[in-house]
Amino acid sequence: MIEVTQLRKVYPGGVEAVKGVDFDVAPGEVFGLLGPNGAGKSTTIGMLTTTIVPTGGTAKLAGFDVATQPLHARAVSSVVFQDAAVDRSLTGRRHLDIHARLWGVEHREASARIDEIVSALSLSDLIDRQVGTYSGGERRRLEVGRALVSRPRVLFLDEPTVGLDPLIRAELLDLIEGVQTRFDTTVLVTTHYLDEAERLCDRIAILHEGRIVALDTPDRLRAQLGQELVEFRARGSAGDALAALRVRKVAGDDAFTVGSTVAVPLHAVSGRAAVAVVDELELATEISTRTPTLDDVYLRLTGTRLAEAA
Repeated sequence: MIEVTQLRKVYPGGVEAVKGVDFDVAPGEVFGLLGPNGAGKSTTIGMLTTTIVPTGGTAKLAGFDVATQPLHARAVSSVVFQDAAVDRSLTGRRHLDIHARLWGVEHREASARIDEIVSALSLSDLIDRQVGTYSGGERRRLEVGRALVSRPRVLFLDEPTVGLDPLIRAELLDLIEGVQTRFDTTVLVTTHYLDEAERLCDRIAILHEGRIVALDTPDRLRAQLGQELVEFRARGSAGDALAALRVRKVAGDDAFTVGSTVAVPLHAVSGRAAVAVVDELELATEISTRTPTLDDVYLRLTGTRLAEAA
């Protein structure tokens, strides 16, 4: 449903924001695109939604090239932007109706679609109220509903839960999961919340400095770091501590440091054995063992936590 081949974008002045990325998204898949600010994520989304012209490579939505067939590509897709784009003086129903008219949906069909969306997204109690009276989470639900009026084959969600409190965020995630199933829509979502990506996405691509540095299912990405990880705060230099553990064959190439913290995925030794070596060498002030997370994968690849890089 989405085909991206060697997609590039070079801005005036020679700034290469996207450096030849490749990925495909299957029909019905929920695909996550993760990356800190400056990684090329927003530029990639801009090219896929036809708002930014690619410098090189190709990108297709349902077979339509975003550069040479932008109107066709837009016709099969829809976007929920990060920032709210609503008229606070209109009712929710009026928003959906206007969107249907803009897309050329026949009146009877539009009414049926709006009724279905209102039911699916639990908008019945607020659809006839002015949007200015909506909470942030309610506006988000309306924006998702508006994006579905055109029956898109591809739905782009750009950081859909940013700024929402935990309860509203959890409710919106439930809603997004239901949308993908009920409306048989392929979804590409960007987010700075790794737990959100794990919950929603069938596969995840991690962008760093304009390139895709990892692409797989959340489970397989985590599995790269094994079943157990030792983490400790170094007494001195974290780099020196890591080097010492590599000499002792405790740490491999996938071990990494973040500030004074050392993280060592364990493959050849047990957690108990690794802790014993750290204690013997007097490397740590605090030490623990735990199961690797997707955040660890991201840290190893980019050197920073995704939420901190937003």
